[in-house]
Amino acid sequence: MLRYVTDKKQLLLQNPAVKMKFQAVTLKVRQRSSRCPLKIVESKAKYRLIDLPEEHYQKANKVVDIDGVFGEDGDRKEDNNEDIPEDYKRIKHSALAILQWVYGPPLSTAVSRVLATLLEKDVPFQIIPVDMSKGEHKKPDYLKIQPFGQVPAFQDESISLFESRSICRYVCEKYADKGNKGLYGTNPLEKASIDQWVEAEGQSFGPPSGALVFQLAFAPRMNIPQDQGAIKQNEEKLQKVLDIYERRLGESRFLAGDEFTFADLSHLPNGDYLVNATDKGHLFTSRENVGRWWNEISDRESWKKVVEMRKSS
Repeated sequence: MLRYVTDKKQLLLQNPAVKMKFQAVTLKVRQRSSRCPLKIVESKAKYRLIDLPEEHYQKANKVVDIDGVFGEDGDRKEDNNEDIPEDYKRIKHSALAILQWVYGPPLSTAVSRVLATLLEKDVPFQIIPVDMSKGEHKKPDYLKIQPFGQVPAFQDESISLFESRSICRYVCEKYADKGNKGLYGTNPLEKASIDQWVEAEGQSFGPPSGALVFQLAFAPRMNIPQDQGAIKQNEEKLQKVLDIYERRLGESRFLAGDEFTFADLSHLPNGDYLVNATDKGHLFTSRENVGRWWNEISDRESWKKVVEMRKSS
C-alpha cells in the first residue's frame, strides 16, 4: 500500500522510493560507531539515505561521523582514527540525487507534462504509481498532497505541489541553471511571452483537445460509449484554435519565439494522443505550419522518453 507524507524526513523513511539510492550534498552528524547500521540523518537542508536494508532503519540508534572522510568529489580520504562501517556505501552523484517524486501514471496527460519538463531540465525524479482504478487518488493520505484527488502530485524535499503547469514552472525556476536553460525564458519578457501561450494552451487548446482525447482514446478503453455530439463540437472548436496557431507559426518557428519553450512542451500530452491514438491527426498534419511545428516538438528526446514511459506503464 502506498503511503504519502509531507514531512521530508518521513518522506524518505516511508515513501516507496526509499529503496532507491540517494546522494545528499552535506552531512553533519555527531556520533561514530562501527557496530550499528546507518540511518537517515539530518543535514543542513537535506537528508541522506544510507544504502541499508529497510528493516535496519528502525533498529539504528546511532549515526557515523563521515565529515572529513569523503571529499567533495565523493572519493574517500584518509581517516586517522577509525574506519567507517563496511556496510556504509558511498552513494555518488552518478547514483542520482533523487529528491523529486511525481505521483501518477505516465498515461495521464498532466503527469506526462511534468515528466517532459523534468527531462528537459535534466532533473532526476522518481515516479510513484497511483492506481486510480482502485481509488488510491481519493485516499486520505493522498489528499494531503493533492486535495482535489487528481494527478499529478509532486514532492520535492519538504514541499508538495499539484496542478501540472504550476509544477512545471516551479521546476523551471528552481533548476534554472540545469538542462534546457531557456525552457521558461531568462527574462521577464520571455517569461510573459511563454506564459501567454501556456494560458492559450490551458484555456483554448486544452479543453477541446482534452475532450477529444477522452472520447476517442480513453472512452473505448474504459468501455464508455462515445458521445458523437461532443466529438463533433470539440473538433470544430479545436480547428478554430489551430487556425490561430497556423498564423502564429507562420511568423515564428515556435509559439513563443524561435526557441523551443514550455509553451510548446505543454501541448505535447494531448497532441500526442490526437495524432497517434485517434483518427484526428490530420487536424495537425494538414496545416503546413502546425504540422512542421508538431513534427519538430514531438521529435525531442525528452518527449520520446515520456512516450516510452507511457508504453511501459
